[in-house]
Amino acid sequence: MGREESPRPSSRSRLPAWFRQPFPKGQTGERVRRLLRSLCLHTVCEGARCPNRGACWQDAAAAFLLLGPTCTRHCRFCAVEHAEGRPLPPPEADEPMRLAQAVRAMALRHVVLTSVTRDDLPDGGASHFAATIHVLRRELPSLRIEVLAPDFQGDRQALNLVLEARPDIFNHNLETVARLQPVVRPQADYARSLAVLRHAAGQGGWVKSGLMLGMGETEAELHRALQDLRRAGVRLLSLGQYLAPSAAHHPVDRFVPPDEFSRWRQTALDLGFHSVAAAPHVRSSYHAQDLLPPAETAE
Repeated sequence: MGREESPRPSSRSRLPAWFRQPFPKGQTGERVRRLLRSLCLHTVCEGARCPNRGACWQDAAAAFLLLGPTCTRHCRFCAVEHAEGRPLPPPEADEPMRLAQAVRAMALRHVVLTSVTRDDLPDGGASHFAATIHVLRRELPSLRIEVLAPDFQGDRQALNLVLEARPDIFNHNLETVARLQPVVRPQADYARSLAVLRHAAGQGGWVKSGLMLGMGETEAELHRALQDLRRAGVRLLSLGQYLAPSAAHHPVDRFVPPDEFSRWRQTALDLGFHSVAAAPHVRSSYHAQDLLPPAETAE
């Protein structure tokens, strides 16, 4: 698969024309911001400094960040605040109901629930994920629920707590190719992430994962990662451009052109993925509702 040459970023480089997008105008985004503040809810949109947050909030959409804004891990690609060894507060028992209030107020039909990684909790926060799913099912029966879960350190019992709550889509991101995992995700593990996805796929339902491009991966490495995800039973896939949150994070190796994303999308479909979102602005939760049409159910 040929690779078009694209500019290599430096500390002074600007985003390519294909990546720039105008900031959306209107009042909806501000209303969403005020609603989230009033309910003391966190979003990955803000925590991870997502470049799409303005567009999502203008569309009255958000990816909710459970278990607080602070992570126990320190991944080199991620802007979410990390604990640096200090103790974190326990899960808030009323967070699921507050989240249900927000979902109702925003008139969402598809919600994405993710979280910081909480290795300090006995079950990694799995029971809180499950409790949130149960509350949403009770309060909003027609809502489609997607979870973007951490790896729970490979704990099958914790993972089963989430799966038994029956989310419509279970997502766990592989993030990058095997060679770059120790550099980019030093507290995670490539094989462990694949095992999480394989176990989830074995329980039925839709399983999703995502990769960031432009971190320094080769084409052969990326193709192998796609093959590994399909063998693990993943059927929904997101591919997007990596952006370094700061100079202290893993550097951007290159900006991947849109036509290359299109070629990778076709490659993934040829490998047997059911649906693939692949473009520079794609993120796991950005337009997540479009990856699986409402009428689709898992076989």
